[in-house]
Amino acid sequence: MDSADIEAGRERWQRRYDAARRRDADFSTLSGDDVDPVYGPPAGADVPGFERIGWPGEFPYTRGLYSTGYRGRTWTIRQFSGFGNAQQTNQRYKMLLGAGGGGLSVAFDMPTLMGRDSDDERSLGEVGHCGVAIDSAADMDVLFDGIPLADVTTSMTISGPAVPVFCMYLVAAERQGADLATLDGTLQTDIFKEYIAQKEWLFAPEPHLRLIGDLMEYCNAEIPRYKPLSVSGYHIREAGSTAAQELAFTLADGFGYVELGLSRGMDVNTFAPGLSFFFDSHVDFFEEIAKFRAARRIWARWLRDRYGATSEKAQWLRFHTQTAGVSLTAQQPYNNVVRTAVEALAAVLGGTNSLHTNALDETLALPTEQAAEIALRTQAVLMEETGVTNVADPLGGSWYVEALTDRIEQQAEQIFARILTMGGGDDVEHAIGPMTSGILRGIEDGWFTGEIAESAFAYQQALEKGDKRIVGVNSHLNTVSRELDILRVSHEVEVEQKALLARRRDGRDEPAVRAALAELVAVAGGDGNMIPAMLTACRAEATLGEICSALRDTWGAYTEPARF
Repeated sequence: MDSADIEAGRERWQRRYDAARRRDADFSTLSGDDVDPVYGPPAGADVPGFERIGWPGEFPYTRGLYSTGYRGRTWTIRQFSGFGNAQQTNQRYKMLLGAGGGGLSVAFDMPTLMGRDSDDERSLGEVGHCGVAIDSAADMDVLFDGIPLADVTTSMTISGPAVPVFCMYLVAAERQGADLATLDGTLQTDIFKEYIAQKEWLFAPEPHLRLIGDLMEYCNAEIPRYKPLSVSGYHIREAGSTAAQELAFTLADGFGYVELGLSRGMDVNTFAPGLSFFFDSHVDFFEEIAKFRAARRIWARWLRDRYGATSEKAQWLRFHTQTAGVSLTAQQPYNNVVRTAVEALAAVLGGTNSLHTNALDETLALPTEQAAEIALRTQAVLMEETGVTNVADPLGGSWYVEALTDRIEQQAEQIFARILTMGGGDDVEHAIGPMTSGILRGIEDGWFTGEIAESAFAYQQALEKGDKRIVGVNSHLNTVSRELDILRVSHEVEVEQKALLARRRDGRDEPAVRAALAELVAVAGGDGNMIPAMLTACRAEATLGEICSALRDTWGAYTEPARF
């Protein structure tokens, strides 16, 4: 790009910056020196390829979505939390919000993630252990007691039974008196990544996509600020993928959901802003920053050039980041504080929109209150002491960072081409779209899981040879650290939750529940939107297990084919 085009871009950025709202804050160094809100090539410089870097707030958004960077608004501190019963988790949420958290992120226990009630025989020993137990809308009432859902953005990390859990959240908001049309938050819902990595599904892909399509239509029409899909790369990376695989598999899944919306006749400029993303931030500092920058650039280009998005917001890739759980070690766990801080800083320098920082003890158990506070304060230190919010994309133009960004983008494009080929490409007819067909074929053939397994195996070999190092695991083994006190979820949580569930079943209008479930099954057997019928069932206090069992009876369950 020649100097005239660069200067024209700088002027466009300046106009956007001048018109934007900015925080009333000190944007100087610790020594008191003022810094510019953005930096670029010197006046008169010709920089080949600069259009791929550009300016913050301008296509292709490599340097961020907003001209102001974090001067306009800092990232949202959104700590992922949930354990035991709804009352215990409610207390933790109030602690996090009172200590500076900007939004809630709900972690559910394994029975809830699998669409089972707490008294299901397969739930034995799991209730409340890896998240909060939610059996019906009444549990949602307790979970958010004293927390106005109309004012707090709420993220929920659940995919298989995401839609009925979302309906319970809506019922809880109704009971608080909230105007549902104004609710704001994010539901994960991403079923593709379950088949690829996490393995928490209920049905075969097609019925899951039916539910997701219904949810997209409903939110688009009734709750426009709510984001019904958070396309998740986090679990793909935690399963052992490389950074490029995490990026490519995640964005491919996102393209699949764009095709789903288009196949429903929805306007991409209307529904695409409701798609958000969830990435892992691992410990390789510069690679992670490059991954985030490449993600924005790829998404903007594909949405504009392939899927016809013309509005800026439809081209924006907005994402939440969580530091890498898989990087935490049980050995010398205090080292995890350092790892988390480095990973969080990479997410911030990569332009994350919201952030969760892991606690030092999460490799051993759910976080204690003290460990959760340290994780929360890690973000506060980055935000308020380090000066990283002063300049938009401070690493933009770095030869190393730009080369890494280009490399990861190229690797991702190669993977996209492979997925499209698996689905038959653009020359054949597709029920939803070519990327969706490729993803479904890759799931059926075990291609995604095989690729991740190969990457995980290669990394493990490098560790065992000593080519890759983890402090406290295969290097610097001597320590004076002692064992941590960890949070233990009492067996009484399960006993009490099952008793509470029994009392709620006894006290509800059973004919109303049965009628609502029958209506839900009837809609599931047709082609109507299922959300209104599911809301009716949740208002009647139908349980999660009852709703999911009714749908399993209609659609059947999915079992992954055995592969060796």
